[in-house]
Amino acid sequence: MTPQPRLAPSGNPDIDWAERNMPLLRQSVATRAHNFRGVHVGICLHTEPKTAVLVRWLLHYGARVTITGNLGTTVSSVAQTLSELGATVIGHRSDDHEKHQRNVDQVLAAEPDLVMDNGGELITRLACGAPRSDTFVGATEETTTGGLRIRELDVQPDFPVIVINDSSLKLTVENEYGVGQSVVQGFMNATNSMVPGARATVVGYGPCGKGTADTLRALGAIVSVVERNPFRALEAIMRGHMVGTLDDLLPQAELLFLATGARDVIAEDQFARLRDGAIIIGVGHEGAELDIETLRRATRGESALGSSAADQAPRVVYTFPDGREVVVLHGMNMINLTAAGGNPIQAMDLGLALQACSLAAIVGGAATWVGAGPVPSDIDDELATTLVDMLSRKNVDAPRAAESVR
Repeated sequence: MTPQPRLAPSGNPDIDWAERNMPLLRQSVATRAHNFRGVHVGICLHTEPKTAVLVRWLLHYGARVTITGNLGTTVSSVAQTLSELGATVIGHRSDDHEKHQRNVDQVLAAEPDLVMDNGGELITRLACGAPRSDTFVGATEETTTGGLRIRELDVQPDFPVIVINDSSLKLTVENEYGVGQSVVQGFMNATNSMVPGARATVVGYGPCGKGTADTLRALGAIVSVVERNPFRALEAIMRGHMVGTLDDLLPQAELLFLATGARDVIAEDQFARLRDGAIIIGVGHEGAELDIETLRRATRGESALGSSAADQAPRVVYTFPDGREVVVLHGMNMINLTAAGGNPIQAMDLGLALQACSLAAIVGGAATWVGAGPVPSDIDDELATTLVDMLSRKNVDAPRAAESVR
């Protein structure tokens, strides 16, 4: 395989470490460099080291980039580095919901030619009539939440939207294996708690919930699953998890991972079923599966257990009138990003390669539809083949390297 070009050091060691471990993205962008020259890309995506690698490659090949992060997940040092390297970076980690909405509006006010979205906020505005550039050609959407939001719009986008989460490759590598590992890592970072022997309930057994439940069980937790889809529920049973209803499982859950991507998963009348001392963890994109304001009204007090210097309370204890306490981690924002480094680098190497290839496909006119559609099958096939080749080559080369040392 011909070596691909490498980026010069950025000055940020976390970005440079990620870049060293993202060969699939490097190759994908290099082979499509002509699609990015002179194109202005507007981005709403977690502004962290892996995202920064994609932004750097876009800049390297002649694109302009305007980027804002998702709510509460921007890494300040990464934002600063990208700004110094030529990207227009909007917003800060500490921005509240209202400021974040203004940040999103500001990205669109810059009139990008392409949009890369994570949660559907940019695309929703464009579909509902937000001003756009005369050269605007389309968008990508990363998440389950964003894909659902776009497809539920009364007025569908009149431009092509490639939903990265529709890729079976992404669902397996990034959502299941990547999210599962990083969510559990984030929980352990936030609590310094043991997983073995803990009674954990995962609500939602889609790819992210599946990865979370399977990782917890592999580490020795006693795992139960809430899942309405009978096929997914059956798969959970076949993988060794207990399956039950939310009402039945809440009283025994020491750890409660909410992974449906929906809103208000735990209703107010179910608060009474929460176990004393339960820890509630957000997995879904928006952090809205537990309504914090409703919980606050139902309790008689709250106290933060965490550094006063932190931009977000890592652990908040809520006390019910009957004396029961529950702990919410990081305000229900995605625990893998707020308390860990996000999805593993190798998982995001694939996810961001899918993004880059899809953006290039839109520029090249390969996305011939309007509204939400899947990643073109030729992109999925190409990246799956390349990834298998890379991983197989690594597995073959390692014994040879060891033999040469002898």
